Order: sequence, then structure tokens, then C-alpha cells
Amino acid sequence: MAAGPGIRPSADGAPFRAGRSARNYPHLVAAALDLELVDVTYSGATTAHVLDERQNGVPPQIEALDGDERLVTVTIGGNDAGYVPLLTVAALPRFTRSLPLLGGRIRDLLDPTARDRALVLVADSLQRVGQAVHERSPRATVLFVDYLTLLPPAGSPAPPLAGVDAALGRRVADTLERLTGETAEATGCRWVRAAEASRAHHAWS
Repeated sequence: MAAGPGIRPSADGAPFRAGRSARNYPHLVAAALDLELVDVTYSGATTAHVLDERQNGVPPQIEALDGDERLVTVTIGGNDAGYVPLLTVAALPRFTRSLPLLGGRIRDLLDPTARDRALVLVADSLQRVGQAVHERSPRATVLFVDYLTLLPPAGSPAPPLAGVDAALGRRVADTLERLTGETAEATGCRWVRAAEASRAHHAWS
């Protein structure tokens, strides 16, 4: 989400698969504060892609830090938990859940127990990200920015999502928001509450 996929224009020099916009929040913040920007946001990134795994041939994002940074922003964890993929498959016709190969992945994304297991792992991974950023950029202010609110509040319809799937999406979103805040506090970072600021401007508003 931080990359700003689908927001035109694309960032100069960005890999096509990154979905990186020249008007994503890192670009807007850097322009507002007159800072030189190094933007390594990448659509679909997980905490592993931040810490130690290449993504489509691109080095781990943490390697972009050289210690001279004044400000580092981090939005991560949603893909570890399957947050947006969950909402995407929930919008598909129900028969897709019975399809060979694809159906199993869809059912897993919509399984509350599987999402809870994933979120338990996210908690530890976010802590590792916060610690690693501080180690690489000890002089920087580090901001953990949580996810914009996508779903309407409980009790409001979110077609074509079934009520049970929307409720699961809210639970994942709420947990990600809480974990982001807890991570910021535990690792000496600051928490930017994008979810709270965007409650009234969800995708169904």
C-alpha cells in the first residue's frame, strides 16, 4: 500500500512490478519537508523483503539505509497477514473456493484461524524491522505508519464481500493497527495513525 500502486504517475526508475507511484506518501512527505528521498517501497512486500529476502530480484529494502538518514518511514506487515489478498479473494464468486489449486489458497486466506496464526508471526517480524532500521540508521527518526482504513465500520455493508469476510478483514486490520503501535513503542519509533485518520474515508465511503 505504501508504494501507491495505481496512483499516477509512476515513480521514475521504479521497477514495473513495484507499483511505485511518484505521488505515494513517501514522495509527498519528502516534498513537504524538502528532504532527498530514497524510495524502496514495493507492492506485495513482506517483512522478509524488508529484512533479508530479495523481491523479484530487488535487494532487501533495509540495504537502502546507509546511516545518513534523517527520517525513515515504514509501512509493512499487511502482506505477511494476507490482508489485501484476503479482501481481494473475498470479492470473487463463491464457486472459486472450490476450484482446484486456487480454491485451497482462497480458503486459507478466508480462514480466521490461519489469519490469526499469520498475525502472531507478524508481531515478531515487526519488532525485528524496527530494531534493524534503528541499527542501520541510528540517527534517524523512524515512523511506523499503519494502514489506511479500507473497510466500513461494523454493521455497514461492504458489497460484494460477505458479512463474515468483511468482519475478518476488519479483525486483521485492527490487529495490524495495534501491532504497529506496539512495535513503535517497543522499538523506540514513532507511530503515525493513518488508520485512525482515514476511518471516515474508507473504500466504501
